[in-house]
Amino acid sequence: MKKPKLVNDQIYHIYNRGVEKRDVFLEDNDYLRFIHDLYEFNDKMSAENIYYRKLYEVGPHKIRKERTERKLLIEIMAFCLMPNHFHLLVRQKCDNGISKFIQKLSTGYSMYFNQKYDRVGPLFQGKFKAVLVNEESHFIHLPFYIHLNPLDLIAPEWRDREIKNYQKTLEFLDSYRWSSYLDYIGKKNFPSVTQRDFLFSFFDGKEGYKNQMENWLREFNISNLEELLLE
Repeated sequence: MKKPKLVNDQIYHIYNRGVEKRDVFLEDNDYLRFIHDLYEFNDKMSAENIYYRKLYEVGPHKIRKERTERKLLIEIMAFCLMPNHFHLLVRQKCDNGISKFIQKLSTGYSMYFNQKYDRVGPLFQGKFKAVLVNEESHFIHLPFYIHLNPLDLIAPEWRDREIKNYQKTLEFLDSYRWSSYLDYIGKKNFPSVTQRDFLFSFFDGKEGYKNQMENWLREFNISNLEELLLE
């Protein structure tokens, strides 16, 4: 798939995975580090060396407020981290904003991971993949798909609409911390990372998002999104 030209104010589905499909998150602190980096590197200013910095907004902690006001490279509308890959739904805010952000994110997290686990070499599989989301029908459905990805861990049959226990799958989603889903349904998790107003305007707020996602899980046809999935 040829990567589209990345244009300001346009929305894109971004995806990348570990080299050779290897896991890039081995424990909770790795997920936390990457989520912290989603916040820290989304800034036109150069990132500090944060390898030894405490993670913020984890449990009772908060992302520090003493830094100068950020100038965002992108709006992160939604994200989901899986053991060997990540999904982002973003809108570019400035020229080359997506490319600059992903370069900072991938380099910073790879340095952390390689030092922690005593390895060398690339961590992610080449350049990130991106696809333009320019149809309203796709935009409405894609956030649901991104937030449902964790079901691959317990009920991969969800993709074929063959879920055996809907209550169990929904309870699992409500307990999965490594995405923006909880913040979309009103359970504070990592609220500083994402910019949610635009999506809320489509889905009638937190209650509307949760209800529509549950309905979508029961009724969707994943083939309608194939050109946007990137996997």
